[in-house]
Amino acid sequence: MTVKMDDGLAFGLGVFETIGVEGGRPLFLKEHLKRMHSGAKTLGFWTEELEKKTAPARIEEWLEKQNADRGALKIIATRENFLLSWRDNPYKREDYERGFVLKFSQVRRNETSPLTYLKTLNYADNIMEKRRALKEGADEPVFLNFRGEITEGAVSNIFFVRDGQIYTPPCSCGLLPGIIRDWVIKNFPVREQMIRPEETADFDEAFVTNSLMGIMPVGRLGETEYRKRIFVQKVQKKYRNLIL
Repeated sequence: MTVKMDDGLAFGLGVFETIGVEGGRPLFLKEHLKRMHSGAKTLGFWTEELEKKTAPARIEEWLEKQNADRGALKIIATRENFLLSWRDNPYKREDYERGFVLKFSQVRRNETSPLTYLKTLNYADNIMEKRRALKEGADEPVFLNFRGEITEGAVSNIFFVRDGQIYTPPCSCGLLPGIIRDWVIKNFPVREQMIRPEETADFDEAFVTNSLMGIMPVGRLGETEYRKRIFVQKVQKKYRNLIL
């Protein structure tokens, strides 16, 4: 594998997608590639050659050669580089049974930055805060924006439930619109509204999503515990029926 020096390697001007694979099938592949294409165009390195490399048939052919069953496909693209890699899915049954513990990060999400809304190689804040949270006994940090509103996790979008209604922060708060986030919004009654930390105790349930974990129940966020999973289980069931 040869990696060329370019703006992606030097300055993080590249995009990536992490795609869940179940039974050898890449989930939401077209949606992931559409987001990657959009990000590459915004960063100014979209080409017809990149479009050819990201053709779904070529991605699926590469997966077949890996004898892939369940795991994570990662695609990285910069102006001069295109990389595919494979790893295990880190989320286990016991994670879903106990539910995630979340903590608020002291790092603020910049809702004014265009990079906040793209899945780019500028990902150090997320990884550093994720590692810090793990060391402190949590599974995922949750970022606030500069107005003090909840935005997202390091590698997840966040949802709250009250009286059968799902709530999630709008993208304008400063978050990456996730592929599974979009699926939840299209399939359930979801109200996008600004949510502040002091309001989290007003909800009955909470869950986080991404393309590898799918729908992950939240057991605690900061000092607030969520013991109910009635509606979360409905979302989980519909998602499992879709992917299995």
